[in-house]
Amino acid sequence: NANAGRKAMVMNRIGDFGVLLAMFLLFWTFGTLDYKPVFDGAVELYKSGQVVQFGGVGVPIATVLSAVTVLFLLGVAGKSAQIPLYTWLPDAMAGPTPVSALIHAATMVTAGVYLLVRSNVLYEIVRDSGALLFGLISTPDLVAWVGALTAFFAGLIAFSQNDIKKVLAYSTVSQLGFMVAAAGMGAYVAAMFHLITHAFFKALLFLGSGSVIHGMEHGHHEIAHGHDGHGEDDGFDPQDMRYMGGLRHKMPTTYVVYMIGALALAGIFPLAGFWSKDEILLHGQTHALLLFLILALAALGTAFYVGRQLIMTFFGTPRHAAAE
Repeated sequence: NANAGRKAMVMNRIGDFGVLLAMFLLFWTFGTLDYKPVFDGAVELYKSGQVVQFGGVGVPIATVLSAVTVLFLLGVAGKSAQIPLYTWLPDAMAGPTPVSALIHAATMVTAGVYLLVRSNVLYEIVRDSGALLFGLISTPDLVAWVGALTAFFAGLIAFSQNDIKKVLAYSTVSQLGFMVAAAGMGAYVAAMFHLITHAFFKALLFLGSGSVIHGMEHGHHEIAHGHDGHGEDDGFDPQDMRYMGGLRHKMPTTYVVYMIGALALAGIFPLAGFWSKDEILLHGQTHALLLFLILALAALGTAFYVGRQLIMTFFGTPRHAAAE
């Protein structure tokens, strides 16, 4: 668990380094870090075609903002767990479930998405100018691709996880990918909409998983007969879904609320997740066909790993005496 904390610390420092460099560039260019003066100054410089002086070198504002926005993306990758800085987040679920519900659903990981949406003026100036990074891709498009690939890749990893919280953790990485992709495509409202709906159903799932883990701990304690009940004696892990099964009969309330959260995450009508994910996919369809296909596959993957988790945890027969 201490290693998990250290990993989160190091990954976030890498992201912070990017944001700090972006802030230095912004302060050099505009003399302030307040959003409104920065936005007003950026629009003015862009319209007038003035250059920004770095020593004796004049650099077009679109180039400066390209650098700022790509450095912001590094910060977003750290904080909101996007490729390649996503590996800290699945380990961060070593904490208690109420903490996971906050970190993975509502507060910490959403900071990166918020930064993208809040800085929309800078991204739109870069998009409008047609400035490319190394002559290859514009920063808004890079943001969209990083988000879409993260959504798809993390969804694939979630397929093979057996820890009930690790499935939800990779699911968080995947859903954050949807939000980042939406921001990159210019669908800022859709990104914030998904951020807010996700906060509710993912927190519900994490708290529900805590209830399941708690129940499994108690079940194991009952059969451990004088052992400490933590499972060191037989390798039992209360978070491992392979030991669960049939819990809907034992924990009906948890089952019902977990099912609601799971259906919302899978994007099932008429729950909130359907509306927010649909909005992002709609933008993907009008923005770029390949992006849309990757996001659509990621959405299908979400439904698959959530269904697998539900079946392993709540359906079938108990696969361990603790679940029984």
